[in-house]
Amino acid sequence: MAFVRRKGNSFYLVHNVRHGGKVRQLHLARLGQRARITDEVVNEVSKKHPFVELNWRALRDQFNHTVNLADPNSPAVQRLISSLRALNLELADVSPPLLRISESPVVARELLVQLRLLQSTVQVKLEQFGRGRGRYGNANPQGRAR
Repeated sequence: MAFVRRKGNSFYLVHNVRHGGKVRQLHLARLGQRARITDEVVNEVSKKHPFVELNWRALRDQFNHTVNLADPNSPAVQRLISSLRALNLELADVSPPLLRISESPVVARELLVQLRLLQSTVQVKLEQFGRGRGRYGNANPQGRAR
């Protein structure tokens, strides 16, 4: 059975195997600072270790949605807030004239595509957090419940 193990600030997908009567850990993939199992991880592990059978659905269900927002001091919440602040600062520095003088129109187009995707994602998340007057009702930027 494969499982996720934390070592330092990174997570790894590992699998225990018996070799010569001893149990050894086989490192299947480095997952990074968040224990996310992406299609890229599945493809990489399947190519590197074709004989290891894994229940990818169970592993994804277990680890892909593990950010606990209940603890404001948790490292995951602090990283999320820090990343959002950094993204806001980076986006504040991007201006349309900068895009027009870009030497690569491909980069400018990709940036616009990613900004639109970000806008959609943020809108969906704001709607999820703003539903009803429940738990996140006070998180509304205008300070009033919907």
